[in-house]
Amino acid sequence: MTMTTTTTLDRAQNGGVNEHEDAVDPAAKPTRRRFSNDFKDRIVDEYDNAENSEARGALLRREGLYTSHISEWRHQRARRDQPATSSKDRRLRSAEQAELDRLRKKNAKLESELERTKLALEITGKAHALLELLSESADIDPKYKQ
Repeated sequence: MTMTTTTTLDRAQNGGVNEHEDAVDPAAKPTRRRFSNDFKDRIVDEYDNAENSEARGALLRREGLYTSHISEWRHQRARRDQPATSSKDRRLRSAEQAELDRLRKKNAKLESELERTKLALEITGKAHALLELLSESADIDPKYKQ
């Protein structure tokens, strides 16, 4: 089809840019796909029950999905199946957990200090025994007796 300048100008003035009025706007904002929990569970079950990797790949291609969808949906299902805890329980548990962590840290510090003290006492005892031996041998040494 040959387009003349008059038809181009005419179309520009009329506001029609597309040749086909029902064409899809390429600048339209894409929408994120949303999947229901039932759909996710059905697909994960079907994926897990597939005999081999070819059947799994065919399922993913048919539904337009990726393996990352499957793994994420498994995690979501596991979280859904866990019993819910109230926010008050979480707060109390975290406060108790903080106190427990603080006490464990303090206990480790005290145990380390105790080990250092034991080592220092052991070294002091050995030094005392060595000095005692030296002083006894100095008293008996005939060189220094007169």
